[in-house]
Amino acid sequence: MELTPWDADADERYKKIVAKPAGMDRLLVDCFLDAYPSPPESIWIDLDATDDPLHGSQEGRFFHGDSGHYCYLSLYIFCGEHLLCARLRESNIDAAAGSVEELTRIVAQIRARWPQVEIVIRGDSGFCRGDIMAWVTRPRGCTSSSGWRRTSLIKRIGDALHSAERAYHLSGQASRVFEDFSYHTVKSWSQARRVAALRRAPVQGRQPALRGHLPARRALWRPHPL
Repeated sequence: MELTPWDADADERYKKIVAKPAGMDRLLVDCFLDAYPSPPESIWIDLDATDDPLHGSQEGRFFHGDSGHYCYLSLYIFCGEHLLCARLRESNIDAAAGSVEELTRIVAQIRARWPQVEIVIRGDSGFCRGDIMAWVTRPRGCTSSSGWRRTSLIKRIGDALHSAERAYHLSGQASRVFEDFSYHTVKSWSQARRVAALRRAPVQGRQPALRGHLPARRALWRPHPL
């Protein structure tokens, strides 16, 4: 299948098996939908970019700084243990590249069978992108929650930092403090978004976790351990 041209026909001498990528994509989602006897009330769709290390001179080979080696940067989309999308990509791209296109077809296919299900799109900080958040806010019945890297926003949660540490020192017990606020980037976001911050104490060499949400009027706050 790897070397078979998409237009191979009976006149091809050797290459007889033709892959239909669109059909293969639909099959993954159909298998997920068929696994449920009845539609669930809600589902969580997880986006993930995973490095696939390379050990030779494969086509499309690039060095990925975050991973520290030559690799491909594959895009995976899951719902629970069900694989909805697997896309092999070169690693000289943003982790979220192509996510909107994949979500568009996957959500449309799910909605055709389950029109009322609540859909939450979830990803790590690599998917906290303006185009993904803008796509979710359009009338699709979806909400979103994504991680966020440490930035200058650490100044916005100074009170939460001190509160968690003070509570830990006073009680000797682990402490958690939540804080949320509205934030707008200079260029990359089309509107203000809700940001929820979690501070744990004690923390061993870790900085506070930030989690972005869409937008305050549609925000869905469900704390998850990061």
